[in-house]
Amino acid sequence: MKYPHYLISLALLLTLPVQAIELKGAGSSAAAPLYRTWAESYAKTNGNTLTYEPSGSSSGIKKIKESSVDFGASDVALSQADLKKYKLIQFPSAISGVVVVVNLPGIRSGDLRLNGEVIAKIFSGQIDEWNDPLIAALNPGLKLPGKTILPFVRQDGSGTTYNFTDYLSKVSKAWQTTFGKNFTINWDSKFTQVKGSSAISAAIRKNPYAISYVDYNYVVQDKLDVARLQNHDGRYVMPSAEGFSAALAASGWKTQGTFEEMLTDKSGPKSWPLTMGTFIITQQSAKNIETAIATLQFFTWAFINGDQLVNSVDFVRLPDALQARVFKEMTTVTDSNGKPLKWNFQ
Repeated sequence: MKYPHYLISLALLLTLPVQAIELKGAGSSAAAPLYRTWAESYAKTNGNTLTYEPSGSSSGIKKIKESSVDFGASDVALSQADLKKYKLIQFPSAISGVVVVVNLPGIRSGDLRLNGEVIAKIFSGQIDEWNDPLIAALNPGLKLPGKTILPFVRQDGSGTTYNFTDYLSKVSKAWQTTFGKNFTINWDSKFTQVKGSSAISAAIRKNPYAISYVDYNYVVQDKLDVARLQNHDGRYVMPSAEGFSAALAASGWKTQGTFEEMLTDKSGPKSWPLTMGTFIITQQSAKNIETAIATLQFFTWAFINGDQLVNSVDFVRLPDALQARVFKEMTTVTDSNGKPLKWNFQ
C-alpha cells in the first residue's frame, strides 16, 4: 500500500527525538541542593535539564525581573506591589530554617544556649568574647573559652541574611533601630564577609571560635555544631524539621493558605525561631511559551513526585493545602495576549 507523502513526513517527524529543553534558574544558595536534587531526578524522566546558579536571593530576584532566567529563587517573598509591577508570580517550594552555627573546641553541638538579645549583641559587635557575662549567664556550668568571637557573615544579597535580621529585629529593639532587616547589612568592619552558604559552612569548619548563621541543610550535610536558641515561648530548642513544622503551624501559611508572612519568632513550645520558606518566582506573562510551560511542568512534577527528595536534602515539604494554592498560582501564567497557557502535569 502506498501512503500519501504528508503521512510519511508526519511519521518521520514523530520518530525524531524530541529536543530536550534546558531551563535556567538563579538565586537562593540555601535552596540550591533542593533544586539540583529535583533536577537530577526529573532529567531521568523526560530529558529536560536545569542549570541553577546559587547567586543569592537578591540576584535571583534581579535576574527574573530582567527575564534573564526562567525562574528566580528567593528565601523571601516579594511584595504584592512588586509582583504586580514586574508581572511576576511566586510560590513556595519548601520550608527550612536558619541556624546559628559555632566552632567551639571542647563544647558539644547544642550545649551552648543563646537568646535573641545576645545574638544581636554578638552580630552588632557589642559582645566579642566567648566568656562574656551575658553569654555565661545563659550557660551556667558550661566552661566557656576566654577567646575572641570570630563572626563570619554574608557579603552577597542573601535571603538567609534577610530572615536572620528579620528575627533579630523582632527580638531586639536596638537591632531594629540600628540595622533593621535586609538582604545585606552594614556589618562591623572586624567581621569576615563571604559569599554563599557553602562559604559560610567552610569558614565555620576551618576556624575555631567562629560563629555564623547558615541554612539547616548545610548544618546536617556538613555536620556543623549549632547553638540551642530560645524561642518565642522561652524554650531552648534545637533546629529540626519538627521545629520548622511547628512554626509553620502557628502561621497563616497553614491556617489560611497564605505564604507572604515571615515565619520567624512564631509561638509554640517546639517552634524554631528562625524558620523560613524558600520561593520560586517566574513571569506571569510568558515571554517564551516553551520554556514557561517546561518550568511549570518541572515544578508540578516536583510537588507531585519530589516530596521524598525534599526530605533527602533536609527541607520540609509543603502541606497539601499550600500545594493546592501553588497549583492555583501556576494556572495564572498566560501568553503575551493574556490567554492561559495549556500544559499538563508530567
